[in-house]
Amino acid sequence: MAEEGAVPGVENLKLQDGQNPPEEETEDQLITPWEVTSGSQKGVNYDKLIAQFGSTKIEQDLIDRIVRVTGKPAHHLLTRGMIFSHRDVNLILDAYEKGKPFFLYTGRGPSSEAMHVGHLIPFMITKWLQDIFDVPLVIQLTDDEKFLWKDLSAEEARRLANENAKDIIALGFDVDKTFIFSDMDYIGSSPDFYRTMLKVQKCVTFNQVKGIFGFGDSTCIGKISFPSIQAAPSFSSSFPQIFGGRKDIQCLIPCAIDQDPYFRMTRDVAPRLGFPKPALLHTTFLPALQGAMTKMSASDAVSSLYLTDTNAQIKKKINKYAFSGGQATVEEHRRLGGNVDVDVSYMYLTFFMEDDDKLKQIREDYSSGKMLTGELKKELIGILQKVVSEHIERRKQVTDETVKEFMTPRKLKYNY
Repeated sequence: MAEEGAVPGVENLKLQDGQNPPEEETEDQLITPWEVTSGSQKGVNYDKLIAQFGSTKIEQDLIDRIVRVTGKPAHHLLTRGMIFSHRDVNLILDAYEKGKPFFLYTGRGPSSEAMHVGHLIPFMITKWLQDIFDVPLVIQLTDDEKFLWKDLSAEEARRLANENAKDIIALGFDVDKTFIFSDMDYIGSSPDFYRTMLKVQKCVTFNQVKGIFGFGDSTCIGKISFPSIQAAPSFSSSFPQIFGGRKDIQCLIPCAIDQDPYFRMTRDVAPRLGFPKPALLHTTFLPALQGAMTKMSASDAVSSLYLTDTNAQIKKKINKYAFSGGQATVEEHRRLGGNVDVDVSYMYLTFFMEDDDKLKQIREDYSSGKMLTGELKKELIGILQKVVSEHIERRKQVTDETVKEFMTPRKLKYNY
């Protein structure tokens, strides 16, 4: 997308003085809602992204406070830094301690029939948050966005939303606590959602969205207005059937960091509308199989592990494509060890292996040369085969009637 390819203030993040990248690497990284690339085989420099976006790094004291407030252990994605940045989560915890309600909001852009394992990450943390805080959740399926940005008919984009909803439901969300909606369906049936959209639109100029998202003169008007649609679920006024017409309930949004530009805009307009600013939790990206210089993409079958892949496909993709931090020969690997900072199989284990002690041992063994690349990949293959095969079985239980139940606008179990 040429006109959306550069987000001012986001692209071309430079290394700080004194940092010397390997000669084969460039210094640039590009993080937008449409593209994620890094010049380093280690992947995105998230500390630089925090400084560039103006978010707050998650420190141990915030993790300790979440554990203390909820009485539940921290998720391994939080303790390992895959949830690395936030905006105003401290205010969410303040409200929770005082007995004030909040709600969760996340989403998915249905660009493919099958989601990949990287899409699981924000939903894994969202489900954990819902479980430990016991709060309502709204999940937006932006089929309208994919119709505007991709070569999809409106009917196909809506169908893909339904298919993706089945994957999301299969993760175990509670129908009494969760509302999933398609933009194409819900906006036309909800005057309150549409009014909230209009209020956001009135507060944001074309120059502002050009500056935030890199839109150009040839960008279609649908794309220009779309940010208001992604902003609207941040406000409880958009869901009167859930919140009883209340407009003062704060929202917490778990999402990948590339979605942050939408919500910086949302946070800017919220006070002008009399709404609370949404809080955010940012997750890192699951890298492509070929290396951490880009994220896994649903549109690239070679770079992705899909939630529909067979055990044989998972084994073949990891063995054939997963970028290795190992040495050229067994002898060199035994002597020099592997580099976990660039090894994709190890990176994936940090997301999906829950056993901290075992992960630590694998890191030590691979780094020392005791464990070979093939052995490391075997560990990952076993874990992801289990994750995907169990997901496939759960998804088989999700019927069209189940999807309809989740996607019907209705009151949830909470009273306001």
